[in-house]
Amino acid sequence: MHITQLNRECLLHLFSFLDKNSRKSLAKTCHKLLEVFQDPLLWSLLNFHSPAELKKDNFLLGPALKYLSICWYSERVKVCNIEDWMKNNFQKDFCNRHENTVNDFLLEVCNRCPNLLSLTLSGCGHVTDDCISLLLKNCPNLKTLQLENCVRITDQTLEAVTLYGGSLQTLHVDFCRNITRNGLERVREKCPSVMLKAERSANMIPDNKPEKKFMLEKAPRKLFQL
Repeated sequence: MHITQLNRECLLHLFSFLDKNSRKSLAKTCHKLLEVFQDPLLWSLLNFHSPAELKKDNFLLGPALKYLSICWYSERVKVCNIEDWMKNNFQKDFCNRHENTVNDFLLEVCNRCPNLLSLTLSGCGHVTDDCISLLLKNCPNLKTLQLENCVRITDQTLEAVTLYGGSLQTLHVDFCRNITRNGLERVREKCPSVMLKAERSANMIPDNKPEKKFMLEKAPRKLFQL
């Protein structure tokens, strides 16, 4: 029996065992398999391992998407984690190549995937509070939000959780250095049913612009003079 003689349900089941690239390659062989590749039922879960994967055309975004993860475990993440005002030209050039990639992708998710249930972001150093806030608004069924090593995430995201995360059951903000204890306490107060985990986040050194650091250093001297 040739593979194209299988019914739709069998083909979808076979496709489900393949990674995104393999699905795309198989879809190029005939029209019937292309139709299977384009079936929304095949794309309820998406896992990405670098921002570069988000630019490929080997997947579909649609209302069927329920589970999404973008986890970038690479030494290059350290460059993205450096404060913008401390980056040299080489580091700035590196970040400029993908700075908006994850944010732009998540905006597409906001517009096309209203039934999202779970989002995991790790090592996404350029993801912003505004992007996560919009996603919470547009994906009202979101139950799990896990953010790890996302340095631009601040208490603004936690505030958005209290305002728009009505369906949220689990919130992780691990190793997000610009999260504060006050922000975490507000989530605990406003959303007591949410399972909150914040490993190291409120204990890390937050970003401070050079002029702010200077003022903080100068203040004790003035007090001493008084």
